[in-house]
Amino acid sequence: MSMPDGFHLGGFENASIVVGERTVLRPVAEPDVDLLVRWHADPEVLRFWDDETFTRETMLERLAREQVAPYLVLAADGPIGYLQVWGNGEGGLDMFLEPGARGRGLGPDAGRAMARHLRDDRGWTRVTVDPYAWNDAAVRGWRTAGFVEVSRHEADDEHTAPWVLMEFRDLRGPHRMKP
Repeated sequence: MSMPDGFHLGGFENASIVVGERTVLRPVAEPDVDLLVRWHADPEVLRFWDDETFTRETMLERLAREQVAPYLVLAADGPIGYLQVWGNGEGGLDMFLEPGARGRGLGPDAGRAMARHLRDDRGWTRVTVDPYAWNDAAVRGWRTAGFVEVSRHEADDEHTAPWVLMEFRDLRGPHRMKP
């Protein structure tokens, strides 16, 4: 969707709202851009995203990528984080919560809701995540969401440190992901 100020949302053309038990994920909208820029500048977010900061212009470019569907994570107290989906038929998730929202089970709820949506509503056969091995809280959170460790890897072109490949294997719901 293009808007007069240059905002264009990439990803799924028919992106829809995804509802978890305690969170709601909705496609990013133009008014969210400045919030995302601020969040990415927070040292407690920055360190999990390879210390990469964004200007409004570079954030608009990132949100317009066709291969990535960006979502805002909402809870009862408003926006609490960002989740992006990449791939088509199979692919992965990346997510962060703003520091004040962590430790309350909201991240696993949002991750589980999106993975189930991709599996059950979009027919995806595989959903993965790739947290850094040093990020114990993220690895625990993804486990709570229904992801299991598949393998561990050293730093590479996309990761600045060793990382863990995890796959959604939540067996609840109408479909089961491939083993």
